[in-house]
Amino acid sequence: MVWAGIMINGRTRLHVVANGTMTGQRYIDVVLLPHVRLFRGAVGDKFVFMDDNTTCHRTLAVQDCLDSEGIQRLVWPARSPDLNPIENVWDALGRQVAGRNYPPTNKNTLIRALTEEWNKLP
Repeated sequence: MVWAGIMINGRTRLHVVANGTMTGQRYIDVVLLPHVRLFRGAVGDKFVFMDDNTTCHRTLAVQDCLDSEGIQRLVWPARSPDLNPIENVWDALGRQVAGRNYPPTNKNTLIRALTEEWNKLP
């Protein structure tokens, strides 16, 4: 799995999450605490976090973590990925990777291609 964030004035680095199932606790440990918490601290009280309605994002543990960190989550309808701006970014990234002269043939070349193309995005 890869994770990244976008904001009005930029984007985060692309983070590759190692093999395994993404659970609510793993989401807390590898995404929320090391990355989202930092952005909330940098932005301050006006920070609003938008993720999707994936099951692991909607656990009580995740909500408790967000509450304890003072992170406000944007609530939005189920089954509406078209409302999430990063979905357009993921689509553009996928098209760029697929259109490379030498498409990825294994996990390592896929990670390299994703990272290179992510870094080219405006």
